[in-house]
Amino acid sequence: MNCLKEKLQSLCIFRELLQDRVLSLLCAYLENPTNSTYAEFVASLYRANGGNLGEYVKELCSNSENVYVKTLGFGESVPAYMSQTLDAELDTLQEVANLRGSERCSLCKYDSFLPDVTTTRLQLKNIYLHRAENIGKYGYGIYAKNRMFYVDESGNIVPVQNPDKTALSNLVDYERERAVIMDNTKALLQGKPAANILLTGDAGTGKSSTVKAVANALWDEGLRIVEVRKDQLRSIPKILDELSGNPLKFVLFIDDLSFLKDDDNFNALKAVLEGSVTAKSSNVVIYATSNRRHIIKESFSDRDGDDIHRNDTMQELISLSERFGIHVTFSKPNKETFLHIVHHLAQGNAIDMPAEELDLLAERFALARGGRSARLARQFIDGLLAKAE
Repeated sequence: MNCLKEKLQSLCIFRELLQDRVLSLLCAYLENPTNSTYAEFVASLYRANGGNLGEYVKELCSNSENVYVKTLGFGESVPAYMSQTLDAELDTLQEVANLRGSERCSLCKYDSFLPDVTTTRLQLKNIYLHRAENIGKYGYGIYAKNRMFYVDESGNIVPVQNPDKTALSNLVDYERERAVIMDNTKALLQGKPAANILLTGDAGTGKSSTVKAVANALWDEGLRIVEVRKDQLRSIPKILDELSGNPLKFVLFIDDLSFLKDDDNFNALKAVLEGSVTAKSSNVVIYATSNRRHIIKESFSDRDGDDIHRNDTMQELISLSERFGIHVTFSKPNKETFLHIVHHLAQGNAIDMPAEELDLLAERFALARGGRSARLARQFIDGLLAKAE
């Protein structure tokens, strides 16, 4: 066991793992094997994942943002000496993952009860090397186990703790529109040219849900989504610099995009879409949704004013939307489509109601709220479920 402690203290590629709470407490126990240090280690593992040492070590290794995976991520060759170091360190971490209860407790001269943990028997080296060979699908660091992210007030990319789990199977109709977005995203994953996409249409037609559903469907193929607010558009070049060397593929998602005519953020996004030197990145696309066709809020004076260069002004107003390579429109559903969505959701939620009655209630619900949309269909079904309870 003293030998294992020395091996752990000699970690190089995985050295940051020594800062991990559970592993550092294990090292403290190996250094000073008392009932107190052992109990502190076990308590920490219980809190981390319920007490499975093997699974915990596997997760530590899989999420490690170390020099080995970064080298692979950049598409560079790994030196032989680094591969040898990795091999030896994975053997050490395998020893940790395989520690039996009797082996752990034998160091501690304590005759009373000591808490135990379990461990999953796994081939750590095979698992890690498989992930490394497929780094473009698995990623590393915070991107290894999270699929959705946002940009915080400091401009850092942060995982979403409770991501939207909308699946493509939850969405009804708009198959053609979704197919365009899916095909473009798959092209990105395959390393082919992919376009930025502008999704426009009436509120509640499923624009945002479609983007998130596509991200959920393709995350295990190496896709991640980062949501950027409109007031953070000036941070996009910095975000692209951070993501450009990552082996994964990313969608920068801007929801409900609109600008006032003289909004400074307008030019910031326009520069990014034009593809300035700092904005170009082959592993990132921008998907934006807007309820407005031309994104800029116009007034009648903008159209009919005394601007002698009126045509130039109007072209500037629509120039941003034209810089998206693909424009997908989600039209407000007609009565037939709306009721089709309602029936699909009702069936999926086991609502047993005569079709005529369901149609009548759904139409009454939509008309009372000024129109039909996929969102209203969802709200109507939720209302029925609430009453049933």
